[in-house]
Amino acid sequence: MVQRVARRLLGLLGALVLLVIPALAGDRALIEVIGYSRDSHYLAFEEFGIQDGSGFAYSTVYVIDLVEDNWVVGTPIRKLADKEETSLLEVRAEAREKAGETLATLGIDAPVQVLAMAADGAPDMDGQSLHFGLPGYGIGDVMGDYRLTLSTGEVQAMTPCNAWFGARAIGFSLAVADGDQTRLVHQDDTLPRSRGCPVNYRIYAVLAPWVDDPLPHAVALISIYAQGFEGPDRRFLAVPLGF
Repeated sequence: MVQRVARRLLGLLGALVLLVIPALAGDRALIEVIGYSRDSHYLAFEEFGIQDGSGFAYSTVYVIDLVEDNWVVGTPIRKLADKEETSLLEVRAEAREKAGETLATLGIDAPVQVLAMAADGAPDMDGQSLHFGLPGYGIGDVMGDYRLTLSTGEVQAMTPCNAWFGARAIGFSLAVADGDQTRLVHQDDTLPRSRGCPVNYRIYAVLAPWVDDPLPHAVALISIYAQGFEGPDRRFLAVPLGF
């Protein structure tokens, strides 16, 4: 009898702990790069996943003007399901259809090559630096030796991060080194409202168009981890490297 009561009390205590401690699942968006424009002026990619909290599928198509380092007017294109029964496949198809006219108008159908990647499942990579070069013509040949370095620090944000989460927002800077020469390619000042309240960043990949001279149009994909409903939510940002 005493043992049964003790087991019930432990069960109730465990349930109460689960109610009190917030889940730390978060929402890790995946990415699919759609392509460059034929003149390498624009880049489009889609991030998608299942929203934490609601469990609804979502898809966002970004179209970036790499010369102005800005979103193209009328983008990003966002689709969010209004019920759990709506599949991710359906939501992604809707987002792609809605983005179709913009992609066609800008001629975004040129292939992309991945120069380097710090993939989610790669061990012993902290995402704060990444070496890359241009693929050569022999097996394993790489031309050039460039190094991306990311650093973070507290910055001001348009979102009231301190009031909402009790912490300042984190911004990042990104530099690229070629031998002894290092060049700053991005430095956060005040974060836009679209960035939310980031807690960390990681270098995800370096992309370039599949053309004869790809380096001037190379882009770094940065993973942004922002405060979410159940933990950090991963989203993506494209930074032109400006070679």
